[in-house]
Amino acid sequence: MITLSGINPNMIANNLTPGQPIHPGELIKDEIEYRGISQKNLAAEIGIPASVLNAVLNGKRAVTTEYALLFEAALGIDADIWLKIQSDYNKQVAKSDPSFMARINRIRNVAAFL
Repeated sequence: MITLSGINPNMIANNLTPGQPIHPGELIKDEIEYRGISQKNLAAEIGIPASVLNAVLNGKRAVTTEYALLFEAALGIDADIWLKIQSDYNKQVAKSDPSFMARINRIRNVAAFL
């Protein structure tokens, strides 16, 4: 977490959590649209079915390590960036699930007494 003297660390832009999780596929979709690359052509270039690429770009499928490496090869954007965004997305989705967070809190309460 970034800190600055006299400023609440939760109010620094790099420390804020977006209200809606951003799936990395949305960003990849923006990138290929900006570059004028069709989904069909990108799918053919990286060797995956167009339906799979479409699912990734629409946030219905995760960006796996393999996909991240394929996107890195095709777009020149480091795979670690896509994997970090996917990890952050997964964590934010998990934290927004009330039943999962209740489970986490129960575990923390039990662990506090061990």
